[in-house]
Amino acid sequence: MTTQAKAPQGTTAAPHMRGLDPLALHEDVVPQIEALALVRGKPLIVSDCDEVLMQFIAGLEIYLETQGLWLDLQSYALTGNIKRRDTNEAVAALDVPDLLKNFFASSTHALIPVPGAAAALAALSDRAQVVVLTNVPAADKETRARNLAAHGMDYPVVANKGLKGGAVKRLAELVEAPVIFLDDIPHNIASVAAAHAPTHRVHFIADPRLAKLLGPSEHSHFHATDWADARRFIEERLVEDGF
Repeated sequence: MTTQAKAPQGTTAAPHMRGLDPLALHEDVVPQIEALALVRGKPLIVSDCDEVLMQFIAGLEIYLETQGLWLDLQSYALTGNIKRRDTNEAVAALDVPDLLKNFFASSTHALIPVPGAAAALAALSDRAQVVVLTNVPAADKETRARNLAAHGMDYPVVANKGLKGGAVKRLAELVEAPVIFLDDIPHNIASVAAAHAPTHRVHFIADPRLAKLLGPSEHSHFHATDWADARRFIEERLVEDGF
């Protein structure tokens, strides 16, 4: 997941992109991408973090417990599903962004990895570069990078803002090689499909409760809930592309 509160979603992301430019690239993201030491001609894996590399929901639930709150996973959303333990009333939508900001500030360092993520990326990194493209608040970017590194995923982190299509397009232009993108959010996958169609797109949702709430994105090439399957798909694409 991203740091943004989620709206309920179906199998398609198109309605959630209305009025949004899938090619947009936030000005704060550009210098981060330009600073990357990418190798031209070598494939690139661009991975989301929450629910792909790190267990966001599990960490969020621990934090909510300390705030007298709980997460009622009735839909693939945070807004409307974070509730007060004493009254069972949903936290107001306007309060969710600050709640998530406080969560990331206090808990980013303590999130635990998705099983198999580190081993899979370590194996794949012999044939492909890896960049973590995450909508973590900019203030928590370095903490996120340290947390990933502590769990065997010492890869460059880009703190994105908004949809991810523009960022992936720019990364693809820099490497001039096959790109594989992994994310749990359908509208991010849809934006990448619109911005850079050749990208191999993996819809990855680690938490089995979340996976049951949302079908595969129609804009993805593959849907996975574990890294063994995702790794096989990526390796097959790399072989097909000659790497």
